[in-house]
Amino acid sequence: MEANAHQVASDGAAWRTTSIKIERPRIYTTSGFLDDATAEQTAGVVSSTFVQNGRILAPRANECRPGDSPPSRATLREGDLAVVLVRRVGDSALVTAEHAGCTATRSIGIIRAEPHIVRWLRIWLQTPTAKARIDEDVTAHVEPTVSLDTLHRMPFPLPPADVINAYHQTFGLIEEMTALYQETARKAVELADALHDDWASTIPPWETRSLANVAKPKTGKGSERSLPPLPAEPTTDVTDVVAPKDLYDLPVPHVQRFRLSSPANNVEVHPPGTLMLSTRSDGAHIAVPSRPATPLRGVVAVRPNDEEDGWWLLHELRSRSSDIARLAQGQNGREISAGALKRLEVTWPDRFTRTDFHATAEPLHAAARLVVAKITTLHTLRDALLRDISAKAGVLREPTTEPEEQGAPAPRPTAAPSPRGYDRQ
Repeated sequence: MEANAHQVASDGAAWRTTSIKIERPRIYTTSGFLDDATAEQTAGVVSSTFVQNGRILAPRANECRPGDSPPSRATLREGDLAVVLVRRVGDSALVTAEHAGCTATRSIGIIRAEPHIVRWLRIWLQTPTAKARIDEDVTAHVEPTVSLDTLHRMPFPLPPADVINAYHQTFGLIEEMTALYQETARKAVELADALHDDWASTIPPWETRSLANVAKPKTGKGSERSLPPLPAEPTTDVTDVVAPKDLYDLPVPHVQRFRLSSPANNVEVHPPGTLMLSTRSDGAHIAVPSRPATPLRGVVAVRPNDEEDGWWLLHELRSRSSDIARLAQGQNGREISAGALKRLEVTWPDRFTRTDFHATAEPLHAAARLVVAKITTLHTLRDALLRDISAKAGVLREPTTEPEEQGAPAPRPTAAPSPRGYDRQ
Protein backbone atom coordinates (compact mmCIF):
# COMPACT_ATOMS: atom_id res chain seq x y z
CA MET A 1 0.00 0.00 0.00
CA GLU A 2 1.32 3.42 -0.89
CA ALA A 3 2.08 5.57 2.14
CA ASN A 4 2.39 9.31 2.36
CA ALA A 5 5.50 10.92 3.75
CA HIS A 6 4.54 10.59 7.40
CA GLN A 7 1.84 7.95 7.66
CA VAL A 8 1.82 4.21 7.07
CA ALA A 9 -1.54 2.44 7.22
CA SER A 10 -2.11 -1.29 7.25
CA ASP A 11 -5.05 -3.45 8.37
CA GLY A 12 -6.71 -0.56 10.17
CA ALA A 13 -3.51 0.41 11.97
CA ALA A 14 -1.45 3.51 11.28
CA TRP A 15 2.28 3.68 11.92
CA ARG A 16 3.97 7.05 11.67
CA THR A 17 6.92 7.19 9.28
CA THR A 18 9.98 8.98 10.59
CA SER A 19 13.79 8.83 10.56
CA ILE A 20 16.64 9.29 12.99
CA LYS A 21 17.30 12.69 11.41
CA ILE A 22 13.74 13.82 12.16
CA GLU A 23 13.68 12.38 15.67
CA ARG A 24 16.68 14.42 16.82
CA PRO A 25 17.32 15.33 19.62
CA ARG A 26 15.34 12.31 20.88
CA ILE A 27 17.91 10.06 19.20
CA TYR A 28 21.68 10.46 19.64
CA THR A 29 24.11 8.67 17.34
CA THR A 30 27.87 8.31 17.19
CA SER A 31 30.48 5.70 16.33
CA GLY A 32 33.59 4.26 17.90
CA PHE A 33 37.09 5.44 17.06
CA LEU A 34 39.44 2.55 17.86
CA ASP A 35 40.56 0.19 15.09
CA ASP A 36 39.29 -3.39 15.11
CA ALA A 37 42.75 -4.87 15.72
CA THR A 38 42.69 -3.22 19.15
CA ALA A 39 39.58 -5.20 20.06
CA GLU A 40 41.47 -8.46 19.65
CA GLN A 41 44.18 -7.39 22.08
CA THR A 42 42.50 -5.12 24.61
CA ALA A 43 40.06 -5.94 27.38
CA GLY A 44 36.71 -4.19 27.25
CA VAL A 45 36.77 -3.25 23.55
CA VAL A 46 33.87 -4.31 21.32
CA SER A 47 34.16 -4.55 17.54
CA SER A 48 31.72 -5.64 14.85
CA THR A 49 33.08 -9.18 15.13
CA PHE A 50 31.46 -9.51 18.54
CA VAL A 51 27.95 -8.36 17.51
CA GLN A 52 26.21 -11.55 16.40
CA ASN A 53 22.67 -12.92 16.55
CA GLY A 54 21.34 -9.92 18.44
CA ARG A 55 23.93 -10.21 21.20
CA ILE A 56 27.38 -8.86 22.04
CA LEU A 57 29.71 -11.83 22.34
CA ALA A 58 32.93 -10.02 23.25
CA PRO A 59 34.90 -12.68 25.12
CA ARG A 60 36.61 -10.10 27.29
CA ALA A 61 33.59 -7.91 27.93
CA ASN A 62 33.49 -8.97 31.58
CA GLU A 63 36.72 -7.00 32.01
CA CYS A 64 35.02 -3.67 31.24
CA ARG A 65 35.73 -1.30 34.10
CA PRO A 66 34.01 2.05 33.51
CA GLY A 67 35.85 3.68 36.41
CA ASP A 68 39.29 2.98 35.01
CA SER A 69 39.16 5.68 32.33
CA PRO A 70 36.99 8.71 31.63
CA PRO A 71 33.97 8.03 29.39
CA SER A 72 34.21 9.03 25.75
CA ARG A 73 31.77 9.23 22.88
CA ALA A 74 32.60 5.57 22.12
CA THR A 75 31.75 4.31 25.61
CA LEU A 76 28.75 1.99 25.48
CA ARG A 77 25.89 2.56 27.91
CA GLU A 78 23.24 0.08 28.99
CA GLY A 79 20.28 0.36 26.62
CA ASP A 80 22.33 1.58 23.63
CA LEU A 81 21.95 -0.10 20.26
CA ALA A 82 25.28 -1.22 18.77
CA VAL A 83 24.97 -1.36 14.96
CA VAL A 84 27.53 -3.03 12.70
CA LEU A 85 28.82 -0.60 10.04
CA VAL A 86 31.43 -2.87 8.38
CA ARG A 87 31.13 -6.35 6.82
CA ARG A 88 27.82 -7.62 8.33
CA VAL A 89 26.28 -4.19 7.92
CA GLY A 90 23.03 -3.58 9.77
CA ASP A 91 23.42 -6.35 12.36
CA SER A 92 22.75 -4.94 15.80
CA ALA A 93 22.53 -5.77 19.51
CA LEU A 94 21.20 -4.09 22.61
CA VAL A 95 23.91 -3.21 25.14
CA THR A 96 23.27 -4.91 28.48
CA ALA A 97 24.69 -4.11 31.92
CA GLU A 98 27.38 -6.72 31.23
CA HIS A 99 28.87 -4.58 28.44
CA ALA A 100 28.12 -1.09 29.77
CA GLY A 101 31.41 0.81 29.99
CA CYS A 102 33.04 -1.06 27.11
CA THR A 103 34.53 0.95 24.25
CA ALA A 104 33.29 0.53 20.67
CA THR A 105 35.57 0.41 17.64
CA ARG A 106 34.93 2.47 14.51
CA SER A 107 33.10 -0.50 12.92
CA ILE A 108 30.29 0.03 15.45
CA GLY A 109 27.62 2.71 15.32
CA ILE A 110 25.93 3.66 18.59
CA ILE A 111 22.25 4.68 18.74
CA ARG A 112 20.99 6.09 22.05
CA ALA A 113 17.30 6.91 22.56
CA GLU A 114 14.21 6.10 24.59
CA PRO A 115 14.00 2.35 25.27
CA HIS A 116 11.01 1.68 23.01
CA ILE A 117 12.68 3.44 20.05
CA VAL A 118 15.96 1.55 20.47
CA ARG A 119 14.12 -1.75 20.81
CA TRP A 120 12.12 -1.04 17.68
CA LEU A 121 15.14 -0.04 15.61
CA ARG A 122 16.86 -3.31 16.52
CA ILE A 123 13.85 -5.21 15.14
CA TRP A 124 13.35 -2.93 12.13
CA LEU A 125 16.97 -3.24 10.98
CA GLN A 126 16.37 -6.99 10.53
CA THR A 127 13.40 -6.56 8.16
CA PRO A 128 13.71 -7.14 4.41
CA THR A 129 12.79 -3.48 3.81
CA ALA A 130 15.58 -2.14 6.01
CA LYS A 131 18.14 -4.61 4.69
CA ALA A 132 17.33 -3.68 1.09
CA ARG A 133 17.64 0.02 1.89
CA ILE A 134 21.00 -0.47 3.61
CA ASP A 135 22.26 -2.59 0.70
CA GLU A 136 21.51 0.30 -1.68
CA ASP A 137 23.96 2.54 0.17
CA VAL A 138 26.67 0.00 0.99
CA THR A 139 30.11 0.80 -0.35
CA ALA A 140 32.70 -1.92 -0.84
CA HIS A 141 36.10 -0.38 -1.60
CA VAL A 142 37.68 -3.06 0.61
CA GLU A 143 34.74 -4.61 2.49
CA PRO A 144 31.00 -3.78 2.75
CA THR A 145 30.56 -0.55 4.70
CA VAL A 146 27.59 1.65 5.55
CA SER A 147 27.76 5.15 7.04
CA LEU A 148 25.92 6.65 9.97
CA ASP A 149 24.46 9.14 7.52
CA THR A 150 22.62 6.29 5.78
CA LEU A 151 21.08 5.28 9.10
CA HIS A 152 20.15 8.93 9.78
CA ARG A 153 18.27 9.28 6.48
CA MET A 154 16.66 5.84 6.36
CA PRO A 155 12.88 6.11 6.91
CA PHE A 156 11.28 3.69 9.32
CA PRO A 157 7.76 3.19 10.68
CA LEU A 158 7.22 3.94 14.35
CA PRO A 159 4.35 1.98 15.95
CA PRO A 160 2.95 2.99 19.34
CA ALA A 161 4.97 1.94 22.38
CA ASP A 162 2.65 -0.91 23.40
CA VAL A 163 2.93 -2.52 19.96
CA ILE A 164 6.73 -2.16 20.08
CA ASN A 165 6.83 -3.77 23.51
CA ALA A 166 4.75 -6.72 22.25
CA TYR A 167 7.13 -7.27 19.34
CA HIS A 168 10.13 -6.82 21.66
CA GLN A 169 8.82 -9.52 23.98
CA THR A 170 8.10 -11.88 21.08
CA PHE A 171 11.51 -11.50 19.45
CA GLY A 172 13.19 -11.73 22.86
CA LEU A 173 11.53 -15.09 23.54
CA ILE A 174 12.56 -16.39 20.11
CA GLU A 175 16.15 -15.33 20.75
CA GLU A 176 16.22 -16.81 24.27
CA MET A 177 14.90 -20.15 23.02
CA THR A 178 17.38 -20.11 20.13
CA ALA A 179 20.28 -19.42 22.53
CA LEU A 180 19.12 -22.24 24.82
CA TYR A 181 18.91 -24.71 21.92
CA GLN A 182 22.31 -23.60 20.60
CA GLU A 183 23.89 -24.17 24.00
CA THR A 184 22.26 -27.62 24.23
CA ALA A 185 23.59 -28.61 20.80
CA ARG A 186 27.03 -27.21 21.60
CA LYS A 187 27.30 -29.15 24.86
CA ALA A 188 26.21 -32.39 23.16
CA VAL A 189 28.94 -32.04 20.52
CA GLU A 190 31.54 -30.98 23.10
CA LEU A 191 30.73 -34.08 25.15
CA ALA A 192 31.27 -36.24 22.06
CA ASP A 193 34.58 -34.37 21.50
CA ALA A 194 35.64 -35.17 25.06
CA LEU A 195 34.74 -38.85 24.64
CA HIS A 196 36.77 -39.00 21.43
CA ASP A 197 39.79 -37.40 23.08
CA ASP A 198 39.59 -39.91 25.93
CA TRP A 199 39.23 -42.91 23.62
CA ALA A 200 42.01 -41.66 21.30
CA SER A 201 44.58 -41.22 24.11
CA THR A 202 45.08 -44.87 25.00
CA ILE A 203 48.42 -46.33 26.03
CA PRO A 204 49.91 -47.89 23.99
CA PRO A 205 48.58 -45.55 21.31
CA TRP A 206 46.36 -46.63 18.45
CA GLU A 207 47.87 -46.89 14.98
CA THR A 208 47.69 -43.93 12.61
CA ARG A 209 46.63 -43.94 8.99
CA SER A 210 46.57 -41.39 6.22
CA LEU A 211 43.13 -39.98 5.47
CA ALA A 212 43.37 -41.42 1.95
CA ASN A 213 43.22 -44.92 3.47
CA VAL A 214 40.06 -44.37 5.54
CA ALA A 215 37.98 -41.85 3.58
CA LYS A 216 37.34 -40.38 0.14
CA PRO A 217 37.94 -36.60 0.05
CA LYS A 218 36.68 -34.65 -2.97
CA THR A 219 37.52 -31.02 -3.75
CA GLY A 220 34.60 -28.74 -4.58
CA LYS A 221 34.29 -26.86 -7.85
CA GLY A 222 32.96 -23.51 -9.04
CA SER A 223 31.94 -20.38 -7.20
CA GLU A 224 28.72 -18.71 -6.11
CA ARG A 225 28.68 -16.69 -9.33
CA SER A 226 28.92 -19.82 -11.45
CA LEU A 227 25.80 -21.43 -9.98
CA PRO A 228 23.04 -21.98 -12.56
CA PRO A 229 19.67 -20.31 -11.90
CA LEU A 230 17.01 -22.33 -10.13
CA PRO A 231 13.91 -23.41 -12.09
CA ALA A 232 11.06 -20.91 -12.11
CA GLU A 233 8.65 -23.59 -10.92
CA PRO A 234 9.11 -25.12 -7.45
CA THR A 235 10.89 -28.47 -7.61
CA THR A 236 12.44 -30.99 -5.25
CA ASP A 237 15.25 -31.74 -7.69
CA VAL A 238 17.67 -29.28 -6.06
CA THR A 239 20.65 -29.70 -3.77
CA ASP A 240 22.23 -27.54 -1.10
CA VAL A 241 25.46 -25.79 -2.10
CA VAL A 242 28.23 -25.25 0.46
CA ALA A 243 30.52 -22.23 0.20
CA PRO A 244 33.56 -21.78 2.49
CA LYS A 245 32.06 -18.85 4.39
CA ASP A 246 29.00 -20.94 5.25
CA LEU A 247 31.21 -23.15 7.43
CA TYR A 248 32.93 -20.39 9.40
CA ASP A 249 31.76 -19.78 12.97
CA LEU A 250 29.13 -22.52 13.03
CA PRO A 251 28.13 -23.14 16.68
CA VAL A 252 27.87 -26.89 15.95
CA PRO A 253 28.72 -28.97 12.87
CA HIS A 254 25.10 -29.97 12.19
CA VAL A 255 23.37 -27.83 9.55
CA GLN A 256 19.70 -28.19 8.65
CA ARG A 257 20.07 -26.44 5.32
CA PHE A 258 22.46 -24.03 3.60
CA ARG A 259 21.67 -20.63 2.11
CA LEU A 260 22.60 -21.61 -1.48
CA SER A 261 21.05 -24.25 -3.72
CA SER A 262 21.42 -25.51 -7.27
CA PRO A 263 19.63 -27.85 -9.71
CA ALA A 264 20.81 -31.31 -8.71
CA ASN A 265 21.44 -32.44 -12.29
CA ASN A 266 24.15 -29.81 -12.81
CA VAL A 267 26.47 -30.70 -9.91
CA GLU A 268 28.04 -33.68 -8.15
CA VAL A 269 25.80 -34.37 -5.17
CA HIS A 270 27.04 -35.90 -1.91
CA PRO A 271 24.62 -37.69 0.43
CA PRO A 272 23.58 -36.41 3.88
CA GLY A 273 26.23 -37.03 6.51
CA THR A 274 29.17 -36.23 4.21
CA LEU A 275 31.64 -34.02 6.08
CA MET A 276 32.09 -30.59 4.45
CA LEU A 277 35.42 -29.02 5.41
CA SER A 278 37.05 -25.65 4.79
CA THR A 279 39.96 -23.83 6.41
CA ARG A 280 41.21 -20.41 7.36
CA SER A 281 44.01 -19.21 9.61
CA ASP A 282 42.18 -20.19 12.82
CA GLY A 283 41.83 -23.85 11.80
CA ALA A 284 39.45 -26.26 10.10
CA HIS A 285 35.69 -25.70 9.95
CA ILE A 286 33.48 -28.74 9.43
CA ALA A 287 29.76 -29.24 8.85
CA VAL A 288 27.55 -32.32 8.60
CA PRO A 289 24.66 -31.50 6.21
CA SER A 290 21.31 -33.16 6.86
CA ARG A 291 20.40 -32.91 3.16
CA PRO A 292 22.21 -33.78 -0.09
CA ALA A 293 24.86 -31.14 -0.76
CA THR A 294 27.65 -30.17 -3.12
CA PRO A 295 30.80 -28.19 -2.23
CA LEU A 296 32.13 -25.13 -4.03
CA ARG A 297 35.83 -24.33 -4.49
CA GLY A 298 37.57 -24.04 -1.12
CA VAL A 299 35.42 -26.80 0.43
CA VAL A 300 36.36 -30.49 0.54
CA ALA A 301 33.69 -33.19 0.85
CA VAL A 302 34.96 -36.08 3.01
CA ARG A 303 33.11 -39.40 3.06
CA PRO A 304 34.39 -42.27 5.27
CA ASN A 305 34.85 -45.65 3.60
CA ASP A 306 32.46 -47.13 6.18
CA GLU A 307 29.43 -45.07 7.29
CA GLU A 308 29.82 -46.27 10.89
CA ASP A 309 33.20 -44.51 11.00
CA GLY A 310 31.52 -41.14 10.41
CA TRP A 311 31.44 -39.90 14.00
CA TRP A 312 34.99 -41.06 14.75
CA LEU A 313 36.21 -39.32 11.60
CA LEU A 314 34.32 -36.11 12.42
CA HIS A 315 35.82 -35.82 15.90
CA GLU A 316 39.26 -36.88 14.71
CA LEU A 317 39.23 -34.09 12.11
CA ARG A 318 37.95 -31.61 14.71
CA SER A 319 40.84 -32.58 16.98
CA ARG A 320 43.30 -32.06 14.09
CA SER A 321 42.03 -28.57 13.26
CA SER A 322 45.41 -26.82 13.42
CA ASP A 323 47.15 -29.65 11.53
CA ILE A 324 44.60 -29.36 8.73
CA ALA A 325 45.04 -25.58 8.55
CA ARG A 326 48.77 -26.08 7.99
CA LEU A 327 48.00 -28.17 4.91
CA ALA A 328 46.08 -25.29 3.32
CA GLN A 329 47.61 -22.74 0.98
CA GLY A 330 46.82 -19.19 -0.09
CA GLN A 331 46.14 -16.03 1.85
CA ASN A 332 44.88 -16.76 5.37
CA GLY A 333 45.10 -20.51 4.71
CA ARG A 334 41.79 -20.73 2.85
CA GLU A 335 42.79 -23.00 -0.04
CA ILE A 336 42.40 -26.60 1.05
CA SER A 337 42.26 -29.47 -1.43
CA ALA A 338 41.47 -33.18 -1.34
CA GLY A 339 45.05 -33.89 -2.44
CA ALA A 340 46.51 -32.08 0.54
CA LEU A 341 43.97 -33.56 2.94
CA LYS A 342 44.76 -37.13 1.85
CA ARG A 343 48.20 -36.79 3.47
CA LEU A 344 46.74 -36.02 6.91
CA GLU A 345 47.62 -38.66 9.52
CA VAL A 346 44.68 -39.63 11.73
CA THR A 347 44.37 -41.85 14.79
CA TRP A 348 42.51 -45.01 13.79
CA PRO A 349 41.52 -47.56 16.47
CA ASP A 350 40.45 -51.12 15.69
CA ARG A 351 37.06 -51.72 14.09
CA PHE A 352 35.37 -52.80 17.35
CA THR A 353 36.42 -49.59 19.13
CA ARG A 354 35.21 -47.42 16.24
CA THR A 355 31.87 -49.24 16.23
CA ASP A 356 31.50 -48.78 20.01
CA PHE A 357 32.31 -45.09 19.66
CA HIS A 358 29.67 -44.70 16.96
CA ALA A 359 27.05 -46.27 19.25
CA THR A 360 28.08 -43.98 22.11
CA ALA A 361 28.25 -40.76 20.09
CA GLU A 362 25.10 -41.28 18.00
CA PRO A 363 22.60 -40.29 20.77
CA LEU A 364 24.57 -37.10 21.42
CA HIS A 365 24.54 -36.17 17.75
CA ALA A 366 20.85 -37.11 17.48
CA ALA A 367 20.12 -34.67 20.31
CA ALA A 368 22.16 -31.97 18.58
CA ARG A 369 20.37 -32.55 15.26
CA LEU A 370 16.98 -32.33 16.98
CA VAL A 371 17.62 -28.95 18.57
CA VAL A 372 19.22 -27.64 15.36
CA ALA A 373 15.93 -28.49 13.61
CA LYS A 374 14.07 -26.57 16.33
CA ILE A 375 16.38 -23.58 15.81
CA THR A 376 15.54 -23.67 12.10
CA THR A 377 11.83 -23.55 12.99
CA LEU A 378 12.41 -20.55 15.24
CA HIS A 379 14.35 -18.78 12.48
CA THR A 380 11.47 -19.45 10.09
CA LEU A 381 9.03 -17.91 12.59
CA ARG A 382 11.29 -14.88 13.10
CA ASP A 383 11.65 -14.33 9.35
CA ALA A 384 7.87 -14.56 8.89
CA LEU A 385 7.35 -11.90 11.57
CA LEU A 386 9.93 -9.65 9.93
CA ARG A 387 8.24 -10.00 6.53
CA ASP A 388 4.90 -9.19 8.18
CA ILE A 389 6.39 -6.02 9.72
CA SER A 390 7.68 -4.98 6.28
CA ALA A 391 4.23 -5.61 4.80
CA LYS A 392 2.55 -3.54 7.51
CA ALA A 393 5.03 -0.71 6.88
CA GLY A 394 4.13 -0.61 3.19
CA VAL A 395 6.17 1.62 0.87
CA LEU A 396 8.26 4.07 2.88
CA ARG A 397 9.30 7.40 1.45
CA GLU A 398 11.83 9.65 3.07
CA PRO A 399 10.01 12.27 5.18
CA THR A 400 10.79 15.74 3.89
CA THR A 401 9.08 17.78 6.59
CA GLU A 402 9.76 18.01 10.29
CA PRO A 403 6.97 16.56 12.45
CA GLU A 404 6.18 19.90 14.12
CA GLU A 405 5.51 21.40 10.69
CA GLN A 406 2.68 18.95 10.07
CA GLY A 407 -0.91 19.95 10.53
CA ALA A 408 -3.16 18.01 12.90
CA PRO A 409 -1.43 15.20 14.76
CA ALA A 410 -1.75 11.74 13.30
CA PRO A 411 -4.48 9.56 14.82
CA ARG A 412 -3.30 7.05 17.37
CA PRO A 413 -2.71 3.73 15.58
CA THR A 414 -4.70 0.68 16.46
CA ALA A 415 -2.40 -1.75 18.21
CA ALA A 416 -1.67 -5.15 16.76
CA PRO A 417 -2.86 -8.20 18.75
CA SER A 418 -0.58 -8.90 21.70
CA PRO A 419 1.31 -12.17 22.03
CA ARG A 420 -0.34 -14.67 24.38
CA GLY A 421 0.44 -13.85 27.98
CA TYR A 422 1.32 -10.21 27.28
CA ASP A 423 -0.47 -7.69 29.47
CA ARG A 424 -0.61 -4.07 28.45
CA GLN A 425 0.54 -1.63 31.06
